[in-house]
Amino acid sequence: MSQEPILVTQGLTRRFGGLVAVNGVDFDVRPGEIHAILGPNGAGKSTLINLLSGEIPPSEGQVLFHGKPIQGKSVRQIARMGIGRSHQKTNIFPRLNCLQNCELAARIHMGGVFGSWRSRQRAREVGERALEVLETCHLVHRAYTPAADMSYGEQRQLQIAMVLATAPTLMLLDEPMAGMGREETVQVTELLESLTDRYTLVLIEHDMDSVFRLADRITVMVDGCVLESGPTEQIRASEKVRDVYLGRHHEEATA
Repeated sequence: MSQEPILVTQGLTRRFGGLVAVNGVDFDVRPGEIHAILGPNGAGKSTLINLLSGEIPPSEGQVLFHGKPIQGKSVRQIARMGIGRSHQKTNIFPRLNCLQNCELAARIHMGGVFGSWRSRQRAREVGERALEVLETCHLVHRAYTPAADMSYGEQRQLQIAMVLATAPTLMLLDEPMAGMGREETVQVTELLESLTDRYTLVLIEHDMDSVFRLADRITVMVDGCVLESGPTEQIRASEKVRDVYLGRHHEEATA
């Protein structure tokens, strides 16, 4: 794995009025890794992902992707640079089938729903891309199934397929296993493992078993700041991280 980061934040800060949701965060992602972001509720994890994807601008600091700042670019421009993103809530079109959902994502990435994709060549490229990502996500057998008729776990897999349809090099995944049962969680964990030879992943996830299985590095956030960042085994053994997650510092203070 190359050690030269493809994404770097420098002093990244986001304020919402008097609330500092992300506070001076220095963060980097290396090619081919799965980098997990952990922290209790309100730690600033989703705000950080929103900053990385360009959905909100920083109050201070910057985000560099392949050495180039993304500030001032639209979400679509950032996506075309190679940053794809999924959300906590399933973001699919329930009346469309799986194939149509992925075709729509691919069409938007390739030039817009009403652009030159209408040519036969572009339509063929869109269809091929959609089928390719459905195969990657083990959903080809569901290609013509309306998204509304799929299980929740399959809908989450479809959301990942739609991100892949935009041809990212870096994927930002916000709680892709939220609300799943154990069997569905295992399926999505295996899917994410299978992507690491082609994609770099930044992952917010509360399922600690999946995080420790998947992540190469972990950054732990508390109150908008980075508490600790390092290889997975370092974070697993960290007393500071255990204090945050087990509340030992609170128990000791009240003992």
